[in-house]
Amino acid sequence: MTTTIPDHEHPPHNGDDRPWTDPARSTAERVELLLGRLTLEEKVAQLSSAWEDVEPAGPEVAPGTSLFDRPGDLEETARHGLGQLTRPYGTVPRPAIEHARHLAARQRQIVEQSRLGIPAMAHDECLTGVTAYGATIYPTSLAMAATFDPELIRRVGAAIGADLAEAGVHQGLAPVIDVIRDYRWGRCEETYGEDPHLVGEMGEAYVRGLQGAGVYATVKHFAGYSASMGGRNHAPVGIGRRELADVILPPFERLVAAGVESVMNSYAEIDGEAPAASRWLLTTLLRDEWAFEGTVVSDYWSLPFLVDAHRVCADLPAAGALALHAGMDVELPDQRGFGPALVKAVRHGGTDEADVDVAVRRVLRQKITLGLLDADWDPQPPALRAGGPFDLDKPANRELARTVARSSAVLLSNEGGLPLPSAGRIALIGPCADDVRTMFGCYSFPNHVLSDRDDLGDGVEAVSLRQALAAGLPAVDWTYVQGCPVREADRDGIPAAVEAAERADLTVLAVGDKAGMFGIGTSGEGCDAEDLRLPGVQEELVDAVIATGRPVVLVVNSGRPYAIGRFAPVTAAMVQVFLPGQEGGHAVAELLSGTVDFSGRLPVQIPNSPAGQPYTYLHPPLGDRQSWLSNLDPTPAFPFGHGLSYTTFAIDELAVDRAQVPVDGRFTVAVRVRNTGALPGSETVQLYFTDPVAQVTRPVRALLAFAKVPLEPGEAATVRFDVHTDRLAFTGLDGHRIVEPGEILLSAGSSSGRTPAEGVVRLVGEVRALTRIGRYGVPVVVDRG
Repeated sequence: MTTTIPDHEHPPHNGDDRPWTDPARSTAERVELLLGRLTLEEKVAQLSSAWEDVEPAGPEVAPGTSLFDRPGDLEETARHGLGQLTRPYGTVPRPAIEHARHLAARQRQIVEQSRLGIPAMAHDECLTGVTAYGATIYPTSLAMAATFDPELIRRVGAAIGADLAEAGVHQGLAPVIDVIRDYRWGRCEETYGEDPHLVGEMGEAYVRGLQGAGVYATVKHFAGYSASMGGRNHAPVGIGRRELADVILPPFERLVAAGVESVMNSYAEIDGEAPAASRWLLTTLLRDEWAFEGTVVSDYWSLPFLVDAHRVCADLPAAGALALHAGMDVELPDQRGFGPALVKAVRHGGTDEADVDVAVRRVLRQKITLGLLDADWDPQPPALRAGGPFDLDKPANRELARTVARSSAVLLSNEGGLPLPSAGRIALIGPCADDVRTMFGCYSFPNHVLSDRDDLGDGVEAVSLRQALAAGLPAVDWTYVQGCPVREADRDGIPAAVEAAERADLTVLAVGDKAGMFGIGTSGEGCDAEDLRLPGVQEELVDAVIATGRPVVLVVNSGRPYAIGRFAPVTAAMVQVFLPGQEGGHAVAELLSGTVDFSGRLPVQIPNSPAGQPYTYLHPPLGDRQSWLSNLDPTPAFPFGHGLSYTTFAIDELAVDRAQVPVDGRFTVAVRVRNTGALPGSETVQLYFTDPVAQVTRPVRALLAFAKVPLEPGEAATVRFDVHTDRLAFTGLDGHRIVEPGEILLSAGSSSGRTPAEGVVRLVGEVRALTRIGRYGVPVVVDRG
């Protein structure tokens, strides 16, 4: 693989010859001026991409990197121009400044060798920070959701966006706004949990942060990916249109309304139709009904998968034509269904050039809006133009990452085991205690790209839980034993772990996941679970340590919820963290020692049963326990929204400002929250609703709104939720969205399983039909005193 760097400089644009470079003209005019000059080959090039650094023999960083040969170098793939450069930072380990130089050289080459000199957009992964060697690794999206703090996640999006913009990257492939339906699915860690409202709140916050920094966000995976059968990656999706409409689609609809610039398709099929080829999804729903104006980009190799995986096309030209007609605008990561195959399809009547023009207009609009077609555009990323050092792991980023890690840890139970004593003998046991990569998500650069390159380290400074605890509690006599690996069935270390626990006053037992890609890890893309037992022989380790009779603090560090409920009655405390990133060691140590209080809440349930009940809290009445109908009990060990603190809170005095409200109206719910303990802390007030009688089955309870409220000891506050009836809409019997008159039960509390404050409001009027939701969020005001 080579990249040609032209010896001559980029020629200045001539305003008379290239009127589309004049920013004084309207965007629409500039688009038409340029489109009218493009040949068919040049148009299709704008819908194509190139992945220059990919190594087919390297780690499987996307489904297909080891299966497909590269289409060629830029001399060939960009000879008519190029739509996108794929992952210029997120593919091989280089210092950031070197990546910036390579990107500048490639942009110059693209401009120089194409007839009209159109630069490419550059995209990269950014789920847990910029996926680049040496970039800050934030906690996973599931951890971000556990903060229940959208403003904090907006700051994360803004920080990541600022880094991408400095790097010369125009589009980030995040956030994932799939709603979890099966905990066995490996990509749970990439999502914001199992409730569509929580997912929408967090997803919108991230998008506003990223796009506020001038980088386009990409919501994915549209749609249904997380509901794959058996929790298996790329498996078919067997849900009905009502579950799709009321659970899966709302976050996407909300983010389109919020102005997200790009949508990526799902790999999975729904009722026999591949989303990459679904005109109903990509055009009828997304554009005609939701009025989306951005670009639809393919998940990597979705177009050749139409031939090889879905078998709905005979060849690549047919796949390109089908995807284009469905509403696909840009093929990632390279050019197989688009590129020469799409040109062939047009030439042979497989599709119309007018369909190509529609997609090209969208691409050109984005390039113009980003400034890529301005006469003074500079191929050098801002980091190069600044001339100084280029740091993707700034101190402010690390502090923000630590704040998220602190805010995301969930105290599940505490029978006096926490905070840890500042002296005495403590055993630290477990495979997640002294391996920093167990704290990183699957899209962090070390776990995503460096899984076979231990010689390169992690690229960032990170300390393990063992190191952080030793530094934070220096008077403690620490003993460390791994006990067992994360996934291998190696029991040789368990006897030593038992011996260490027996000699200690207390044991901290750190178990869970090590994320990776396509079977390399126990969590992450392609790392699905057969059941919800802890990986490997870790449950045997936990049982053996607990059997000593000594107090045990169980810390579960995982990318999905595991069935750990049986350990609750026999442990001194239990903590859940969802892969807390490079500052996770420090943050968890601070929380365990009591330096910082716990404030995280569960964005997913913690199940009791490891098999047969991978179901979420958002279920209809038959999803509850039916002891007279089935011997299986789906009741979770810890419910959605659960989380304790070192202080205590009381939530009561729910009041609704009116007894009746029109079906197209609004009402205010006021809830009182008090810190009844002796320490400062934060409580997340959660408002739920139940529709007790409806024309279709409705969830037993569903999250309506929430607010995270910091309180001093003895302090009280009233949280006021301004609710519009749009939030109560659902898909009726005829398949259309409605708001139905009738009684709505309201309840507030600290989790979906603990809602002591209750109230009622009645919706009055005729059934109201909604074409689109007008109000997605719930404004919140907190009155103190």
